Amino acid sequence: MIITQTPFRMSFFGGGTDLPEFYREHGGAVLSTTFDKYCYVNVRHLPRFFDYSTELSYSRIERVTDVDQIQHPAVREAMKMLDMHEIRLTYEADLPARSGLGTSSSFAVGMLSAFHALKGKYADKRKLADEAIYLERVLCNEAGGLQDQIAASFGGMNLIRFSAEGYTVNPVIISPERKKELNENLMLFFTGFSRFSADIQKDTGRAVKDKTAELLEMLSLVDEAAHVLTSKTDLSEFGRMLDHTWKLKRGITSKISTDSIDELYRSAVNAGALGGKLLGAGGGGFLLFYVEKERQKEVRKALENLLYVPFAFENGGTRVIFYEPESYEM
Repeated sequence: MIITQTPFRMSFFGGGTDLPEFYREHGGAVLSTTFDKYCYVNVRHLPRFFDYSTELSYSRIERVTDVDQIQHPAVREAMKMLDMHEIRLTYEADLPARSGLGTSSSFAVGMLSAFHALKGKYADKRKLADEAIYLERVLCNEAGGLQDQIAASFGGMNLIRFSAEGYTVNPVIISPERKKELNENLMLFFTGFSRFSADIQKDTGRAVKDKTAELLEMLSLVDEAAHVLTSKTDLSEFGRMLDHTWKLKRGITSKISTDSIDELYRSAVNAGALGGKLLGAGGGGFLLFYVEKERQKEVRKALENLLYVPFAFENGGTRVIFYEPESYEM
């Protein structure tokens, strides 16, 4: 039996510039972090006592006799890619899917890690990120960028750069005290479920050529924000920059925000938030705000109808938290 734990991510700056349609021509970069909310994938070989050969438990239960019968595209294609047979897979998570936190990519990374471990093989973080990108973007033909799989695999707060040649992952070097201050000044609220991000990502991908100027400005903010974190600049500037990048992002396509989300955002700013953004592709999910401590009570009151989710940054990325190899014969 194998159990993997894979964190979810929050992207601060640069979302959209990780789309191949953009970064292959202009380059791209994302400043993001993972945090202490996780998905768990439990995989073991299924004993041969049943009239089915594979059992999956996620938001639904599937029991099939052939891999091609599996309805979940990522599981089906991953099992075919890594030649997996006769397994029982269970998925659990601290936060819901379709909420702007890269949950599907965290699942993909954790599942691939578990499959490799079940075969008694080690897969490093880059291999898992690369395979998850290939699984989601090529085999499952899902629209979107590449940041989620990389963040979930590597973990931590990183500056991820994209080019036609590939990507690099550079940890943001920040003192523990400053990182703690940043963490304590960020507030996360759940607005409700978003539309499928792939649908929004398709619109974003189509808008790239028309919104190049906005995306280039969003790209420039990545290094500026990284400088704020790593210098002695007042951290409040990070919050103001979040406000700026959100205004740029919501102008990419009309599907990114809604009237109700705009109203929630205004309420938080009026209550004292310096800035914030909707995480993920858009349409719903989690709102992140930068709020200095003395104004946090007022912001919570302004958003009292939303679920507030405390969190802490994490640095580990995906990991195998239980490993008990099994003998298995084809």
